Amino acid sequence: MEKLEQVFSEGEADSLDSGRGSMEWNYSHISADEEDLIIRLHKLLGDRWTLIAGRLPWRTKEEIEKYWKLRSYSIDSSESSD
Repeated sequence: MEKLEQVFSEGEADSLDSGRGSMEWNYSHISADEEDLIIRLHKLLGDRWTLIAGRLPWRTKEEIEKYWKLRSYSIDSSESSD
């Protein structure tokens, strides 16, 4: 968690802002550490996006939920093409 806070305090959060609110935003803007934390928290809390976003203070509830839906869609799509 400390590593994530350091990355965003060094200005990388500004580069992420450029995609917010855009239909072209995708979950590739989520770091591996964030993804791991979101997955673990979702297993624990379910679809309680506000609580999950509370553990990632630089992310909004909407970003977390959008990430999860895009991720789920991507996983479902790849499984059906096999």
